[in-house]
Amino acid sequence: MDGETINVQAALWSVDESGDPALDTVADEIRRADPDGSRFAGAIRRSIDMLLDGQHTGRFRWDQLFKTEKAHLGTLIEINVQREFDFADGASMDYSIAGSDVDCKYSQTLGQWMIPPEAHGHLLLVVWASDEQSRWSAGLVRALPERLNNGGNRDAKKTLNTAGRQAVKWLFDGAPLQENMLLRLSEPDIDAIFSHKSGQRRVDELFLRAQGLRVSRTVVATVAMQEDYMKRVRYNGGARSRLQPRGIVILGHYSSHGRIAEALGLPVPGPGESVSARLAEARPEHGAAPRVELDGREWVLAGPADPEQAVPKLPEI
Repeated sequence: MDGETINVQAALWSVDESGDPALDTVADEIRRADPDGSRFAGAIRRSIDMLLDGQHTGRFRWDQLFKTEKAHLGTLIEINVQREFDFADGASMDYSIAGSDVDCKYSQTLGQWMIPPEAHGHLLLVVWASDEQSRWSAGLVRALPERLNNGGNRDAKKTLNTAGRQAVKWLFDGAPLQENMLLRLSEPDIDAIFSHKSGQRRVDELFLRAQGLRVSRTVVATVAMQEDYMKRVRYNGGARSRLQPRGIVILGHYSSHGRIAEALGLPVPGPGESVSARLAEARPEHGAAPRVELDGREWVLAGPADPEQAVPKLPEI
């Protein structure tokens, strides 16, 4: 199911909850604490990354997990959301939010949240996320009997029926999740990166092959598989100095690097992110290509016809 289909479905399911002031109060409290959803998205990203544990395993895809590990993601999201927002424990459900007991439910399939008998009648914070699509959603619904399917699994857990899915009040619908850019690389690129035995050489290969993409600290940790993984990016022996003779710059979360990225039309690195690109000294044949001044010379993004040449060291301010 693609992201567009999911957004359409979520829109069809979204109707205002009527006659439930407690739900509205909980919704207002979450939106007040997280107006743009960035805190919630961060908790989901951390949960997925904790499960993959790329720094120690080199894993970055959902299908690399064991079945028992996949079943644990809902628990991690429940824990990390509570930590992020400092929700109190509920009397009988996961959280107490604005005076109401709220149970947190995650499903990797939108709409297929499993609801146990003890949650019937309670408010549910329903969450969906896809690392493949870099999207997530969260909403609120009360688990009333008429909103639940008649059948259940052997634990007597039920799912929302059509009326229940339509009653979900979406707080965040198809919102962006920080991208796991390793999922965007081709299989040949992935094979080339992980073919090296040295963590430093894997990181070098990553920045050679992932030019123009935001690379998070988690991705670097997954590729390096070492405790001092960010050292593998820096100057003084890291990828920045090792790739410098080949014209590769690695932009980080510095003000000057952000200006360089903007000038060249590259993504601006956020906190903990890096973006690599190969540069060439500007020549007449580059025409009106965007350019930046480094060490008194003008540079443009290199094309296939541009030879490799050493690029100046970037300021780290």
